[in-house]
Amino acid sequence: MKTTFRAMQIASPGMLELVERPMPIPGFNEVLIKIDLCGVCGADLRDCEKPQQGLNPPRIPGHEIIGHIASKGEAVPDHWNIGQRVGVGRLGGYCQYCKPCRNGLFHLCENQVTPGLSCDGGYAEYVVIRHTALINIPSELSSVHAAPILCAGTATFNALRKSGARAGDKVAILGIGGLGHMAIQYARKMGFEVVGIARGHEKAAIARELGSHHYIDSHREDVTERLKSLGGADFIVATAPDSETISLLVPALAPQGKVILLGTGRKPMQIMPGMLIGAERSLSGSFISTPAETERALHFSHLFQALPITELMPFEQANDALNRLKAGKARYRIVLTMNQGN
Repeated sequence: MKTTFRAMQIASPGMLELVERPMPIPGFNEVLIKIDLCGVCGADLRDCEKPQQGLNPPRIPGHEIIGHIASKGEAVPDHWNIGQRVGVGRLGGYCQYCKPCRNGLFHLCENQVTPGLSCDGGYAEYVVIRHTALINIPSELSSVHAAPILCAGTATFNALRKSGARAGDKVAILGIGGLGHMAIQYARKMGFEVVGIARGHEKAAIARELGSHHYIDSHREDVTERLKSLGGADFIVATAPDSETISLLVPALAPQGKVILLGTGRKPMQIMPGMLIGAERSLSGSFISTPAETERALHFSHLFQALPITELMPFEQANDALNRLKAGKARYRIVLTMNQGN
């Protein structure tokens, strides 16, 4: 057994460094995962740019982890076996005893740990994690395709699945990036009429290739009026943290239409109450799902071939990967490899 492992840890705000650490030992309810690869997410940028202070050693980011169980604690159920391929998303394991957990709302656990933020994540060769965070990966899916589904995929899949939308409803996807390019595919495969909304005409082709029936260029068109001309949207899934555009789009909702927020931003939305009351429109948020629901998203992704578009980079180049993401150059999910086989 190795006694050390390599990791990219936060050296300073926005900067990672390659280090070697002692091999961690899993606790009573934990497993040690030998990591094959880890997806790069926008939340990783926030984790790296505003790290927790005073940590020794510093935090290791990353939360779209695919690997194999190397060892496990005594209380880990037999469902999880040594050598089994597993995944870990943004949720690092629920406690099983808080009020949300007792009500079956495991993804809203009050004591949930967060890989890359409140516990170490996947920009490393190994990670220790609670067994309640583990996600079984279907054998039919490659690790490269599975990793982004653990966050971007499951977030958009479950937002649509729980939205109340029915086959034939018009669903607009705001933002065609890491989340949006998955949301368009899922919406099309679920039988909705899909409207892609993004900045620039250059995204029109990829939007249609992914499954969008219509495309609105927010740089050249009045998005609200164009959406109204299409008959309004029954649902708008906002994957981009664009509070101004979201606020403007509310009048383009059909009666009893709903805006579902996925992208977090720092600016408040400006919405007149009458816009919601008069047509019984609503505004809601959707959070990442439980491990069991993520497994459903993985199965759906394989069954209907709704797969992320990825580019691979060695994990030692994590700084370059984050810079590409920050500059908007990622197309559409970067996956860091550990050179241990995918």
